[in-house]
Amino acid sequence: MTALAQLSAVLALAAAAAGATYWIKGPPSRAVPCDAAALPPDEVCLERVLREWQGQVLWVDARSRAEWERNGMAGALLWNLDENQQAFEAEAAGRMIDGPRVLVYCSNENCDTSRQVAEQIRTLQLSNGVFVLHGGWRALAAAKLTKDFQRQ
Repeated sequence: MTALAQLSAVLALAAAAAGATYWIKGPPSRAVPCDAAALPPDEVCLERVLREWQGQVLWVDARSRAEWERNGMAGALLWNLDENQQAFEAEAAGRMIDGPRVLVYCSNENCDTSRQVAEQIRTLQLSNGVFVLHGGWRALAAAKLTKDFQRQ
């Protein structure tokens, strides 16, 4: 058997195994696992927000303006570290009048920008609580809560 024939046989078997696995198990899970007991006090799982907070949340997107416009969460307030902070503070103050909890998210669970923005919002002292979303935008996308899914 030639090397090319062996390679073709191996690729065919691998493709068949992958197809069978997909057919039996379904597509891979995109959900972001979250262990609430292991999180810092200011970080929260998306599941808890959706279950307990009953929509009384001001979502704050700490990513770039381009990302926020492209695939943020509908109704989310933009607050990043690259633009005029006073403009963000003014808009946030207007939207925090009713005292909702504030939930900040950025690209993923390793993004420190959301913590920095959350700290800036805490200094305004206008909210009942400022939290960071575990998993960030990835958790929202896995739950199909971003603008990408709301347009479909």
